[in-house]
Amino acid sequence: MFLFRKYYPIIALGLITIVFISCDGLFKKEEERKVVARVGERFLYQEDLEPLLTENMTKGDSASFATNYINNWASKQLLLSKAKINLSEEKLAEYNALVDDYRTDLYTRVYKEALVAQATDSVITDEQLKDFYEKGKENFKLKERIARIRFVALPKGFLNQDEVGKRLKRFKKDDVRYLDSIGVQFNKLNFNDSIWVRYTRIFEEIPPINVDNANKYLKNSQFFELEDSIGVYLGQIEEIKDVNDIAPLSFIKPTIEQVLLSRRKMDYLRKLETELLDEAIKDNEFELFENKK
Repeated sequence: MFLFRKYYPIIALGLITIVFISCDGLFKKEEERKVVARVGERFLYQEDLEPLLTENMTKGDSASFATNYINNWASKQLLLSKAKINLSEEKLAEYNALVDDYRTDLYTRVYKEALVAQATDSVITDEQLKDFYEKGKENFKLKERIARIRFVALPKGFLNQDEVGKRLKRFKKDDVRYLDSIGVQFNKLNFNDSIWVRYTRIFEEIPPINVDNANKYLKNSQFFELEDSIGVYLGQIEEIKDVNDIAPLSFIKPTIEQVLLSRRKMDYLRKLETELLDEAIKDNEFELFENKK
């Protein structure tokens, strides 16, 4: 059973949990459990309520919450009893099968996620990103326009507006130091022009630019100076990408990382399922029978 030895820590943890739960039920005498409500043969105990009552609740809040919870619990139990009585045997069998399927899916999904988290590497290297990107560039066409931009928003009447505009346009090291030194006087600023941003974000940050006039102000190497009732906006466009252009790697890096991680997860799960089946067949735990007509 080599396959299962790899997963002993997880399986053992689950078995230990089950054993503790079982022992707790065996050794806790029924009379020690305080019953707070009963519907037919089903009971609600004080221990079921206690985890739901938080320390910041007042005594009145706790009593109100408990009453509402008990009434809701009772209503559900009564409705369930009525449903079982009034539903046909066929419907009950159908719904029971659905419940069993859901329970199986829930348990197996949680178990597989634990195995994946333990066994798969979540690190995607730059080489893997670049390789995937280069091989599938045609699949990464933009569906919206993006740009690399630096800008500042100044209060109206800002005394050094011309100097700021000159420095923002030139943007040498000493210009950056100067702009940083007076940045607290700006309403907004963005000097990181290596990051691609969507046009929609630019419209939000610089209200004078919108869908109708974007072509006028958002061009490669374009400098703009705009004004509205709030202030003055100075900006320098470094580069734009239009719809259907190939998206830059830096812009779609998070998407590629998710794709690669998802593929890695699926590959691992396929391998796991194959190993489980092979191991079960080898140990005579799983057998297929031919239906001969």
